[in-house]
Amino acid sequence: MSEGTGPLPRRTTVPRGDVDLVVFDGGTPDGPTVVLVHGWPDTHSLWHGVAELLGTSCRVVAYDTRGRGESVTAAPDAGFVVEVLADDLFAVLDAVAPDEAVHLVGHDWGSVQAWEAVCRPGADTRIASFTSISGPSLDHVGHWVRRTIVRPSPRRVAGLLAQAASSSYVPFLVSPLAPPLLGIVDRDAASGLRYYRGNLLRGARRPQHRTTAVPVLQLALTRDVAIREASLAASEPWVESLERHHLPHGHWVVRTRPDVVADEVSRFVQRHDARTSD
Repeated sequence: MSEGTGPLPRRTTVPRGDVDLVVFDGGTPDGPTVVLVHGWPDTHSLWHGVAELLGTSCRVVAYDTRGRGESVTAAPDAGFVVEVLADDLFAVLDAVAPDEAVHLVGHDWGSVQAWEAVCRPGADTRIASFTSISGPSLDHVGHWVRRTIVRPSPRRVAGLLAQAASSSYVPFLVSPLAPPLLGIVDRDAASGLRYYRGNLLRGARRPQHRTTAVPVLQLALTRDVAIREASLAASEPWVESLERHHLPHGHWVVRTRPDVVADEVSRFVQRHDARTSD
């Protein structure tokens, strides 16, 4: 472990075969452990503002997910499927809190892979709560799309069309054009397109039945142009305890309003931490 500065000063690595995941740790050591998972095209630094605020009462952990930041890997697209990403997440949990149920927070692709983790059998013994921001469950959305096609209604079709319009950028990101064009601006961002190619081109597969007993808080961002509420509501039949709080902010609320995110997370953690709940 090495020491640095900032809200997450302690740096360690978690070996995962084709990648060493670089993990950053800070905050209050004896507080509840909150694990933050970033999306694309970010790194763990997305969470610095949130980590500084949560760190006054919680131990805070964030890591560069595979292929991002310092967690460099040459793994092909198949190494970025959500099942592998969830395995990465559990490896981090085993390393940083082997004997404690942690509180999980995910944004964008970080939320997508966290959904895969919380829907694993027995996940509620390792994860005390999950706050989801701007990233739905791929399986839950898959079931919603199939239900809408088989049993269409005006409301379902409108929701599906709205999400399709918001996701219209995805075909470009999984096309051969994206890496050279994005590479002109940001080679690391182009590398991160393996998240899209590894998962969204598998859309033809039958979605799995994925339930969870982990309490879930969805932060529904009313100004998020990428994620519509219908895709969040797709999880309702599959979650034992789900809350949805609407916030008048956009997709990058983690960066623009870390105080809002930290406040929502802190309240949810307090309610569901074994040391503070009845």
